[in-house]
Amino acid sequence: MNIAIYPGSFDPVTKGHLDILKNASEIFDKVIIAVAHNGAKKGFLPVEKRVELIKKSITGMNNVEVDAFEGLTIEYAKKNGAKVLIRGLRAVSDFEYEMQLSQTNSALCDEIKTVFLTTKPKYNFISSSTIKEILENGGDISKFVPDAVFEYLSKLSKRNM
Repeated sequence: MNIAIYPGSFDPVTKGHLDILKNASEIFDKVIIAVAHNGAKKGFLPVEKRVELIKKSITGMNNVEVDAFEGLTIEYAKKNGAKVLIRGLRAVSDFEYEMQLSQTNSALCDEIKTVFLTTKPKYNFISSSTIKEILENGGDISKFVPDAVFEYLSKLSKRNM
């Protein structure tokens, strides 16, 4: 079985993330979208909530699993029998960081390869940071995030008003 890991913070997951995930699910037998937990960083949403929202957003993707992990991505990939890491690229500006990350992972374990996938142009500018900024300023995020995320964040922002 050809297993790929799609790691990230997904804080929150966007339609761009899901576009990459859909493409990966059509290429690989199994894709694990792995939500990274970084104890040194305070996330916008708790990891458990991110996992829950992703699960609600991937209906119909039968070969996709959602999980959370802590530590090195490469170790998580080895533990799950993955041979590929999926990384999404929105713009050329992402490439330098992603290349450095890919080369580091390769130095740690050269059996696990990194595959870069691009999102549709209509999602190129969407990032979790942009979503948070729009939300904090009362803007409409409905066209940038899956319905489950929009519903949750709308309720959350109303409570904070």
